Amino acid sequence: MQNLLAELLGTMLLIVLGDGVVANVVLTGTKGEKSGWIVITTGWGIAVAMAAYAVGRISGAHLNPALTLALATIGSFAWADVPGYIAAQLVGAFLGAIIVWLAYRPHFAVTDDKDGKLAVFATGPAIRNTSRLTVRPSRRSRRSWMRSSGWRAKIPCSSG
Repeated sequence: MQNLLAELLGTMLLIVLGDGVVANVVLTGTKGEKSGWIVITTGWGIAVAMAAYAVGRISGAHLNPALTLALATIGSFAWADVPGYIAAQLVGAFLGAIIVWLAYRPHFAVTDDKDGKLAVFATGPAIRNTSRLTVRPSRRSRRSWMRSSGWRAKIPCSSG
């Protein structure tokens, strides 16, 4: 139980510090508004280090379900402990996000940029390119596309 509480608190600390620095940079009216990506990356680095130092001796400071699953996969962590660790990490992350939202609530209210608000809790591409996200056409539509575009298959001929 001590390990699970440590994972919960460590993950919560990670999110409070990490998302907190993002909120400070992207939300309107904060002291760190528009201070840039270097502040965010430095803040996240410190967040990871502080969370790991805080709970590393107790739980191993996985702080992330991906690390827990990776360690279990290579045999360095018991599969029986995986569900508890992941549950503690998810609860800790959720609590951390609530703390950030409460702490920056007035800034969320005055920030008009929807992408900036979302960026506090999630990442996305800087340049959205949805043209490459296409659904694979059916065989019939592929044939009609080939005909309409003038595409011709080049079939090698053997000469001998």
